[in-house]
Amino acid sequence: MKPIYRTIQTCIILVTLACPATAGADSDVYVHIDEQGAYHFTDTPTSSEYIQAPTFSAPGVDPKTAGKYEDIIRKSSKKSGIRPELIKAVIRVESGFNPKAVSDRGARGLMQLMPVHTREYNIESPFNPSENIAAGTLYLGRLLERYNGNLNLSLAAYNAGPATVDHYQGIPPYRETRQYVQKVLLYYRHYRNADK
Repeated sequence: MKPIYRTIQTCIILVTLACPATAGADSDVYVHIDEQGAYHFTDTPTSSEYIQAPTFSAPGVDPKTAGKYEDIIRKSSKKSGIRPELIKAVIRVESGFNPKAVSDRGARGLMQLMPVHTREYNIESPFNPSENIAAGTLYLGRLLERYNGNLNLSLAAYNAGPATVDHYQGIPPYRETRQYVQKVLLYYRHYRNADK
């Protein structure tokens, strides 16, 4: 698998997101990650491919709350071979570390499992952090296997479903899914840098 990030790009994103004042006091920063993994920044987005660059100390996400799932995440990581930072990034985007989160489509818990997944993985309570993270990680692992380690396609399938990704033979042209993939990638990189 080709590396998604380059050192120079990482420096740019970290400086930009850590110091929003560099973009001007009233300016929002938008980012787009292209198919080659290159970052594109702007304060005036020209297409829906751009998302507002997340602030990593976003309101509503208490670091203590996020940190209390570290042991469960590491256990699931060790069992599945999926990096803990990726699991954490998916949880951050899916639920904001809220174990009681419920989407309007019926997805539940930290990794927003659909009822079909709770049945498939014999989950008694999708709101139980241990069960939810274990099942969500197994599902993500299956998607990574299905798409030969292609992280973009696997994340798109996690959001929109593998049938949709297969139908479009790539990331579906849905703004929500494209933004979802980019957000997870941004948080994944953030967590990887934070753990160094």
